[in-house]
Amino acid sequence: MIRYISALDDIGAGQLQGFFVGWPRPPAPETFLRLLQGSYRVILAVDGKRVVGFIQAISDGVLSAYIPLLEVLPEYQGRGVGSELVRRMLEELSDLYMVDVMCDPETQPFYARLGMQRAVGLIVRNYDRQSGT
Repeated sequence: MIRYISALDDIGAGQLQGFFVGWPRPPAPETFLRLLQGSYRVILAVDGKRVVGFIQAISDGVLSAYIPLLEVLPEYQGRGVGSELVRRMLEELSDLYMVDVMCDPETQPFYARLGMQRAVGLIVRNYDRQSGT
């Protein structure tokens, strides 16, 4: 049974395996844990002791938040885990003026189904820094 948690107290780097599929330079599990620890809000989907999905937000805590990462392990996709993570995070951030997500066009319908609106944005990507080291 999948449970959703917001605390990282009992989470170790060894539980953060299998994410960032297709990334040429994914963060190491230790770097991934630091990324989660530095977030404004985090929600994890956990099956037993295994982390099977996560969402994070960074924020000023006053007006705005950004959701940079949402991932669900491939074998757990299609079960509503990602949708539940987004719903829970939007609830956590509901007191803020704006919550933004930048995503590829093929994932926009997923977020739109959850109440988000399409917008135009600009980005910079330093792919040589993708691993976070």
